[in-house]
Formats: sequence, C-alpha cells, structure tokens
Amino acid sequence: MKVAFVGKGGSGKTTLTALYARHLAAAGRPVLAIDADINQHLAVALGGSDHAATPVPLGAHLPAIKEYLRGDNPRIGSAAEMVKTTPAGRGSRLLRVDEENPIYTSCVAPVGEVRLAVTGEFTAEDLGVACYHSKVGAVELLLNHMLDGPGEYVVVDMTAGADSFASGLFTRFDRTVLVCEPTVRGVGVYQQYAGYARDYGVALSVIGNKVEDAADVEFLRAHVGDDLLTWVGRSAYVRRAERGVLGPLEEVEAENRAALGRLAEVVDATTQDWAAFTRWAHEFHRRNAVAWANDRTGVDLSMQIDPDFQMGPATVSA
Repeated sequence: MKVAFVGKGGSGKTTLTALYARHLAAAGRPVLAIDADINQHLAVALGGSDHAATPVPLGAHLPAIKEYLRGDNPRIGSAAEMVKTTPAGRGSRLLRVDEENPIYTSCVAPVGEVRLAVTGEFTAEDLGVACYHSKVGAVELLLNHMLDGPGEYVVVDMTAGADSFASGLFTRFDRTVLVCEPTVRGVGVYQQYAGYARDYGVALSVIGNKVEDAADVEFLRAHVGDDLLTWVGRSAYVRRAERGVLGPLEEVEAENRAALGRLAEVVDATTQDWAAFTRWAHEFHRRNAVAWANDRTGVDLSMQIDPDFQMGPATVSA
C-alpha cells in the first residue's frame, strides 16, 4: 500500500507520518518511509539525532536509479531518456517494499525502526535554477515501478499544501491522508486539495490534529464531512519528541494510539486499483512528454508507454 501524508505547513504532517510508519514497523509490517517534503525533517521525527542519520539523497544516485529500473525494456533506449514520469513496461525492473537491490543499498538507511529514503534538501546551488519538484521526481519514478501489495507499505511525507499537484505524483498512492488542524486555514487546504483530487479518484482521508475538545471535532465535521477519519489530540508525547526525547510508542496516549490503529485499518481495507494506477501513469507521462520532456531528451517519450503492460501482481505473474 502506498500512503501519502499531505496538509498545511505546520499541521503536524511529518509528526504523524513518522508515528504511522513506526506503528507499522512495530507491528512487524514491511515499511519504507520516504521524505519528499522540501523541509527534510522526517529522519529526526523517526528518531535520528543528527544529519549523520539521514540516508544519501535519491537525487545523488538518479542516473544509477534510472539505469537499474530501465532493465531491458526495449521501449527505453537509454537511462538518459528516462524522466520522472517514465512508466514501467515489459522488461523494466520493478521494486518490492522489502528486498535487496542497488537502489536501497545506496539510498535507504534505517532510522530507528523504520527504513528511510529522502529526496534531499533544497541547496544553495538550486537557488534560482531549479524547483524542488525536480528532486521529488525521483520519488515519482520509484513509485511508478513499485510493486507493493497488501500488508506492505510505502509511506511518503509530501510537500505542504497543494504543491503535491505540481506533478502526477498525487495519483501514485492508494490512500492519501490529509492532516488538518481545526482552523479556517486548515480546512481551506483540505477544500483545495479535495477539489483538485476529485477528478482523479484519489482516496482521501482526513486526520484532525491538535484537537482539544468536542468543539474542535464538530468544526472539522462541519467542514470536512465524511472524509474525517479520526483525530489526534494535543500530545505530551509529541511535545517531548519535538524537544528531542523520543520515547517508545507505548508511551503515546491511548486515544492517539487508537487513531493510528484506525488509520491502519482503513489503509488495509483500501483496494489497490492497478488499472487506474497504470492509466494515470500513462496520462501524465504523455502530458510531460508534450510539455517539456520530448524537447529535453530529443525523442518522442510517448513511445515509452507499453499499452499491453499493466502494473499489478497479476500482470507481472502472467
């Protein structure tokens, strides 16, 4: 299951991403966490004490990642012709959540109980010449080739607000979790996100955060409706963690642990729609090819689309 955490900046998105990933790992579930936020804080939220605990950024190995994923796909002439939206096809190498491969060896490291990959920070060299979404493209490429199944998880901390819609990455997830504070600005981000996502069949759930009382819950219900899955209250555990003291999950308040359990139940009950996954991968690859990628690579990248290949366990087995 591919799960994205989105929300307004400062809503607690990274904190809940880390708690959910740790909740899964504590239950013995295979989980890969990815920090795709411009503010790279997921490693610290997972228990990393300093930058030494952060894995090598995916972008540092992007040419090697492309070469590995290309495999012997006859539709891709070279790794240089691969872009962030290049879809998998016959001959491509696919990824499993928990396996040994060169990408994980180079770019995935354990942080606490969770295996983590990161896009990397926006550096001084990027200023004025690149947008952050060029780094997030490595995540989109990985997810396009990720053959995950029930009971195994890729958990991604996304960019804040509606920035997630700057690419087709938002269609790569089986469930999108929007972290929403009980404020006008918080629900405003939800309404914007839900409006964009509606036409793409995005499975969207809202978790209220920093909820203090019944009035906060009713405020969320009034503005979010049936998308409100559960909520997390103000947490002494989280406050301690934000000061650098990360205790065991058993110290999380019972009601907040129950919210994590509720989220896990809903994710597990989500049906993976591999046909839609493949369809949107092809659609956004065509859009990017026409908009910029054909000119950049000098080839017609729409020819990379394999019309007879659909991502999913059944197709790969066949």
